[in-house]
Amino acid sequence: MDLILWRHCEAEPGEPDIGRRLTSKGVKQAERMAAWLDAHLPDSCRIVVSPADRAQQTALALQRKFKTVEELAPGASAAAVLAAVNWPESREPVLVVGHQPTLGAVASLLLSGEEAYWSVRKGAVWWLSNRSKDGGAAVVLKVVQGPEFV
Repeated sequence: MDLILWRHCEAEPGEPDIGRRLTSKGVKQAERMAAWLDAHLPDSCRIVVSPADRAQQTALALQRKFKTVEELAPGASAAAVLAAVNWPESREPVLVVGHQPTLGAVASLLLSGEEAYWSVRKGAVWWLSNRSKDGGAAVVLKVVQGPEFV
């Protein structure tokens, strides 16, 4: 299973947190990363998105159908994200558009076995893959890509 973590792009400050929208820079970041993702994501990729406005706007830049998942809202746990995407049992790749520190916690848990605070930059993508080998499983980091490099 491939799990692609995409942190929402730069957002305006303000309250309520769930209603914060992307800045003009954030819109440009989302467009750049969406173009990169569109060129690399398989057609079978399932896309799940936080209900927060900034995550919704980020996902809309991809111009693919997605599902809003309440369990991905700001403050979600790594366990909630993994349950929402059916990790590692899902047969299809899944793109999650979400938030910090949740996405960093997911990456650290899968790659190191311990949940820790790892920083995922605004608009960045972390692409992880679960591989079965010799009767065991290993998580491989395939790509880390930020909007400033596309």
